Amino acid sequence: MLTSYKDLLAHALENHYAICYFEAWDIYSLEAVLEAAESAHLPVILGFGGAMIEPSWLDSGGIERLGALGTAAARSATVPVALILNEVKTFPQIVRGIQAGFNAVMLDTSGLPFKENIALTYKVVEVAHAVGVGVEAELGILPNASTEMTEHKSCFTDPIQAAQFVSETGVDALSVSVGNIHLLTDRQANIDCGLLSAIHQAVKIPLVIHGGTSFPNTAIPEVIALGVAKVNIGTSLKSAFLNGVREAVLSLPQAYSIQDVMGSRKEMDIFQQGKHFMREEVTYRMKLWYPGLEKEKVL
Repeated sequence: MLTSYKDLLAHALENHYAICYFEAWDIYSLEAVLEAAESAHLPVILGFGGAMIEPSWLDSGGIERLGALGTAAARSATVPVALILNEVKTFPQIVRGIQAGFNAVMLDTSGLPFKENIALTYKVVEVAHAVGVGVEAELGILPNASTEMTEHKSCFTDPIQAAQFVSETGVDALSVSVGNIHLLTDRQANIDCGLLSAIHQAVKIPLVIHGGTSFPNTAIPEVIALGVAKVNIGTSLKSAFLNGVREAVLSLPQAYSIQDVMGSRKEMDIFQQGKHFMREEVTYRMKLWYPGLEKEKVL
């Protein structure tokens, strides 16, 4: 069932877990997320991200196509779900995402100067809240594994700025940079829980961790206690999906039907194998991030 983004985050805070946003990119990956959540009887955030998608594709109908897929999945879901358009690059993309049925949006403004970030984020909040859509924003620069900016404290979220940012924009959730890293797969990130604690004291809205693939498992209970109500996971899902497809391709018999192995949804469909591997990864990650959620506490 399609559920308010804000309500899902509030439920996570109240019940001491962090709801996962598992980023999909097509119908197979979207089904992998939803099937894992329904099997576990757990809420989840569905959606798609703009960071890794060709902008011209998004701007030529891609957002509407993704919205149609996502809203159909969300409306048929047997567990509470929200649907987010994550980290798109332009304000018009945000507007089109809202029109396409996403009930949460995030504009990537993290690289803007502080005052410009506030002004543009406030504009997003105005249009989104007018129609009941939740807004996530990011303050601080979250590095990715290719830039290796983790030692540059200036890219981390500043607690004083965070308080001002939240107060002046009215966002529903704040993504923070506290050592977490996008696209990192060869090691775990080094999380500054002291900084996270200071941010938690400064703002009273749910906090969000991006870069969940490399987030250290041992730090999960502490960051949940420090106000983290949502985590984004993407890279490990694509890796799992690709591993499944690779294994399926290598296992093909010498003679096979191309109709069976490509898009048939039958056992031999190589994308079904990718979906299976991804579903297992989603299940594993949910067990880590939902420690406080019991079945009777599900929305």
